[in-house]
Amino acid sequence: MTAAGTLYGVGLGPGAPDLITLRAARLIERAEVIAYPALAGGESFARAIAAELIPDGVREIVMDVPMTVARAPAQAAYDAGAAEIARALSAGQDVVCLCEGDPFFYGSFMYVHARLKDRFEVRVVPGVTSITACAAEAGRPLVARNERLTVLPGPMDEAELRDRIAGAEAVAIMKVGRHLPKIRAVIDSLGLTEQASYIERATLPEQVVVPLSQAPERAPYFSMILLTKGADPWLSPR
Repeated sequence: MTAAGTLYGVGLGPGAPDLITLRAARLIERAEVIAYPALAGGESFARAIAAELIPDGVREIVMDVPMTVARAPAQAAYDAGAAEIARALSAGQDVVCLCEGDPFFYGSFMYVHARLKDRFEVRVVPGVTSITACAAEAGRPLVARNERLTVLPGPMDEAELRDRIAGAEAVAIMKVGRHLPKIRAVIDSLGLTEQASYIERATLPEQVVVPLSQAPERAPYFSMILLTKGADPWLSPR
């Protein structure tokens, strides 16, 4: 009986290919089968990040995931992708599943992991997160000493978003996209606009890093707002 293969969930980082870790790069370069999500009918951001590392002749499993608020179409795409990955694993092939950012931090791989973790060996390779990448590009320390960082998704209800920001010390708001006007209005109503930065497509050639007050009217999905209410006094020169 053929031993089952291993599934590797590989984080690729925020977009710049040279932020892929050595461990991730080695797995991709030796892969027989790779899997990755793509916008239904479109290209895969994950594959684009790793393109130079993908060997010739590798088998590619594409999970066409529609961008819609309805959960059923995306669930069906991950069901189909997991089933195809399972067939490769059952045949004894290792599968490297590509994931932009970090697999377990809002990462697409977690949906594949949930479907296959009880049947196959799964190993996860962490990646540079979008939060740390955005902080680096903006030159903004996130938290120091005993400060707390609150991570919020942009689609959150406006009232809850206001309450969470009001009670936080430092905030990272992800998945800004079409929710930018709402988020900007909430931050402005709290008097915190001057303490917020807007970052889109961090680490890529087309990245934008500006104060929130100078943010564009429209934001892509891969955009973030970082907000800190007060610098730790230990960070100030004496």
